[in-house]
Amino acid sequence: MYKVIMPMHRKPGMSRAEFREYYETRHRLIGEKYLAGFAVKYMRRYPMALPGDDQEPDFDVILEVWYPDQETYQRFIDYIQDPAIAAEISADEANLFETEGRRGYQLEEAVSDNIGG
Repeated sequence: MYKVIMPMHRKPGMSRAEFREYYETRHRLIGEKYLAGFAVKYMRRYPMALPGDDQEPDFDVILEVWYPDQETYQRFIDYIQDPAIAAEISADEANLFETEGRRGYQLEEAVSDNIGG
């Protein structure tokens, strides 16, 4: 499995609730449309402060997408470079995200299986 994450910020002036509502009812559908046939899992994680912490989390969402392998991920990236697809994604992202300085990361995971008994 090949996993990519992108921690993302909401557009200035948008509340966290507005951001989540827009993402889940509109932007997610665009993601699903283009990820179909490439990704095996598409998840959005919305961080919240721990109890007693008065600071907002550093990000508004952490996007996670799993692909069967790195080659499939690259085929997806090539696919969304199509001008019509890129224009649709970018137009909707402008309604939702602060795009300056945005970065994505590939992950290697290590899981402990000796926890909990």
